[in-house]
Amino acid sequence: MRRILDITLKDLKQVLRDKQTFLFLLIMPVAFTLLFSMAFAPKETTVEDQRLVVGALDLDDGFFNVQKMFAASDVMRIQVQEFDNREALQAAIEANEIAAGIVIPQGYSAGLLDDQPLAIEIIADPTGSAANVVQSDVMLRSGRALNAVRAARVISDVNGSGGEGFEAAWEAAETAWENPPVVLESSSLAAEAPVQNNGMDAKQFSPGMMLQFALAGLLTAAQVIVNERKGRVLQRLLTTATSRVDILLGHYLSILTLIFAQFILLIVFGQLFLGLPYLAQPLATLIVMLAAAVCIAALGLLIGIFAKSNEQAIIFAMIPMFVFSGLGGAWMPLEFTGKAFQAIGHLSPVAWGMDGFKNILAGGQGLAGVWLPAAALLGYGVLFFALAVWKFRKSEER
Repeated sequence: MRRILDITLKDLKQVLRDKQTFLFLLIMPVAFTLLFSMAFAPKETTVEDQRLVVGALDLDDGFFNVQKMFAASDVMRIQVQEFDNREALQAAIEANEIAAGIVIPQGYSAGLLDDQPLAIEIIADPTGSAANVVQSDVMLRSGRALNAVRAARVISDVNGSGGEGFEAAWEAAETAWENPPVVLESSSLAAEAPVQNNGMDAKQFSPGMMLQFALAGLLTAAQVIVNERKGRVLQRLLTTATSRVDILLGHYLSILTLIFAQFILLIVFGQLFLGLPYLAQPLATLIVMLAAAVCIAALGLLIGIFAKSNEQAIIFAMIPMFVFSGLGGAWMPLEFTGKAFQAIGHLSPVAWGMDGFKNILAGGQGLAGVWLPAAALLGYGVLFFALAVWKFRKSEER
């Protein structure tokens, strides 16, 4: 065990001396996460009121309130104070300041009480579409007002509360129209299907850049193994009591420590500065972190064993980074693609890492949402490590 730790500490010292280490493992993932999150962040838009602007002339002096009657209208926005007579309404319509006008006749409230409501006058261009829209909404709202009066009269008569009781019952009935106790809604089954994708935001780019640049950081770790072989340090180690297993485990543990430390730093950054709920499910996050680190570290060991030069190390590190990241959904959610591409994408370990992290961030899932991605990542880790052991034994037998 001591020999393994000595190799691990030696590798970590070499890697941490290289400026590329901090560039790939910390600076670039943070910079790219912020860049893409800002570029694809949903823009705040001001939704304009699309309702028709309708002027109102209220000649009634009773309990009826025209503004309250049409306050919840989906098609009309009432303006009252600006108009003193019919001529002002007509002039505003001709000047295209309002779409139409309504006039509440004198005695409208008394007519409602007598169950004989007076007609509300509508002033509008008869050739325009606004006239029909306003007329339909006026008929709907006046009908509700009449029914509210009837209900209030019945309630006040039953309670024997007189005028004060009527006003309170009227207010309650008017409110009930706008907030009915029972609402009928219809929707298609397709619209109710669960949507797993949460768009191009920090919940996509934070784990995506973290996994991508963990793969990019393998370049430095692989070069350590390559330089060790070129300097014949590896050959001298093999002449000592240090076994091949100790050498592989020492290199592997150094890469694993480096990647796991990177994950910790970037997850803390995402939690504190991006407001991402990594720590809402701390155990699930830890499991995905560890599984991803085990997998990527094994890939780094494999790259270091296969590469015979620094140039090959660069190629062997960059190609998996771009291929695994592109196919695995680090750049764009796989949910945006077809089922065939999603199936192909899940041949990449990055896709399983993205699934695990996004199930935590976007889905709020705990252990139930990460056990499958973690198992897949560990499976890839075992495969990569076994290939590294095979290649190392084969190369040293020559």
